Amino acid sequence: MKPTRSQRRFIVFFAVCVAAVFLQSCATQPQPDAYNPPGFLYGLLHGFLILFSFIGSLFTDVRIYAFPNSGAWYDFGYLVGAGAFLGGGGATSG
Repeated sequence: MKPTRSQRRFIVFFAVCVAAVFLQSCATQPQPDAYNPPGFLYGLLHGFLILFSFIGSLFTDVRIYAFPNSGAWYDFGYLVGAGAFLGGGGATSG
């Protein structure tokens, strides 16, 4: 029995997803040279300064995201800081 067009699409989509997961599992991060990488508070500060860092990155060699960092806590602080500075979801409430 020949598969239908929607079944073929699903098979191709599933194969692409499996290939993406497989390739992602091979990715590695370089080991940080920093003894004490930035954590939550630096993430909060960097997130709050995102606009200024972005403008600076257009003209100089400034990054808007610290590497190496301490991982999930830095990411969470960055998200909270950027949300606080950029208004988050509360800016649209009336």
